[in-house]
Amino acid sequence: MSNPPLAEVFGFPTGNLSKEAERYRINRLCPYNNKVPSCTKDKAKSPLGVCSVFDGDSVAITCPIRFRQDWHIIEDAARFFFPPDASWTSLQEIRLNDANGQSAGNIDFVLVAYDDHGRITDFGALEVQAVYISGNVRRPFECYMADRAGCMDMSWATTRVAPDYLSSSRKRLVPQLIYKGSILKTWSKKQAVVLHEGFFNTLPSLPTTDPTHADIVWLVYGLELDATGQRYQLVRRRTEYTAFKAALDRVTLPAIGPIETFMNLLQDKLNEKIGEGYAPDAPALGDIISE
Repeated sequence: MSNPPLAEVFGFPTGNLSKEAERYRINRLCPYNNKVPSCTKDKAKSPLGVCSVFDGDSVAITCPIRFRQDWHIIEDAARFFFPPDASWTSLQEIRLNDANGQSAGNIDFVLVAYDDHGRITDFGALEVQAVYISGNVRRPFECYMADRAGCMDMSWATTRVAPDYLSSSRKRLVPQLIYKGSILKTWSKKQAVVLHEGFFNTLPSLPTTDPTHADIVWLVYGLELDATGQRYQLVRRRTEYTAFKAALDRVTLPAIGPIETFMNLLQDKLNEKIGEGYAPDAPALGDIISE
């Protein structure tokens, strides 16, 4: 039997019906360091408390707050930004403006290093990229919340719920790298990008470099089920170091195939149109001149 679409609801696997799990679900609580105790995903009054969904046999994180478990992402980013003896802290949701005062977007976390007098000596930017979901996830979520046992396997669901990695990279990751990333690179400031392993694996292979020469660290995490505690634990799977321009070019520029393939496609389309007896959509150049 295939996995149900929902992996975690309000921080707990759907099969976990313990008193602790039910307390979080009944009170709509977030166990992963949201800005308030409650889950605020999608709607504050009726939050969509889905932390992750199944992607085949793996689990894909669909809520950026889910990455905050035990603050591993902050610690891992600081290790790249600062020397081991640095004093540092993190600031959330910091607006970044361009030279014209126009917003380039908010940075999820800015980690700042400071001296003994509290003056900032350095900083780095951390971006967290969860994935979009294709399909109607609220319907199975509301069914599960109404009847945990009856809706657990979601065998009735006709709409497939799955991570949409392509939209997540084109609509979210790439614009962030272009706008915010370009400003930070100009300032010679390091960046960290947090992704789930399934998301990272859909990206083109990135050219890596030595950590001492890197502009970006890609922190790639997965979820491992702790059978004893019936909870998923956030685990760092990979750490990749890249230069900014090389990574940006690889992510934003398409792999260019031979022009002959496109020419053959055009020829096939033209042959179809001629075979169907259609007249040209526009007059030939010779006809225009002769008039």
